[in-house]
Order: sequence, then C-alpha cells, then structure tokens
Amino acid sequence: MDNNGISDLYASIFSGTTGLIALVFYILVAVGLWKVFTKAGYPGILAIIPIVNLIFLVKIAGMSGWFALLYLIPIANLVLAIIVAFKLGARFGKGGVFSFFLLFLFPYIGYLILGFGDSRYSKA
Repeated sequence: MDNNGISDLYASIFSGTTGLIALVFYILVAVGLWKVFTKAGYPGILAIIPIVNLIFLVKIAGMSGWFALLYLIPIANLVLAIIVAFKLGARFGKGGVFSFFLLFLFPYIGYLILGFGDSRYSKA
C-alpha cells in the first residue's frame, strides 16, 4: 500500500544525485563546525550531532543554549539563524556582510573560512 506517494517522495529525495549533494553539503558544514567548535574551546565531535550542534553554536554566539529551542518554531528559526550568524561573526571578528552571506546564506563556505582561517574566537 502506497501512502499517497510519500514513499516515492522520500526515495527520490534521499537517493541518487540529490542525496549525494545533500550529504556533501552536510559534511562540509560538519567539518567547518568542527574547527569552529575547537577554536571556541568545545569538543569538535559535537559538530556532527544534529541537534546538539545547534545548541553549542548558539552558546558560541554568546546566547543561552535554551535559545536553540527557537529553531523548532517556523518563523522564529529564520530570525534566530540570522541573529546567531551575526553574533557568531562578531565573536570571530567578522562584519555583518560576511555574517549574512557566508554564515547565514552559505554556511558551508562561511564555517570553513572561520574554522580554517586565521580569525580568533573572543568570548566578549
């Protein structure tokens, strides 16, 4: 019995080229986050755990880890993602343009630049 084509949808999303591209982007973000976490003094292994990485990313940005719950609310998650991107960029000495474009819109590039670049993390 087919559930209104849902199984076909999942099969098409998570197989073939689309699934491979999604996996590559996830690996790029995880590698970049690993280095960002280690620069901030947290264990890098936390970067590959899906929900835990959001909690510690919010903490690295200087906010309470409880703010990560806002990622579950549809419109609030976009607003929080922008705020976290700006605060994270500021913690690493980057400006607003870098934060918006490379940490919010293209995080697979921005986290690699933060992690492997010469920017330093500052707590305050």
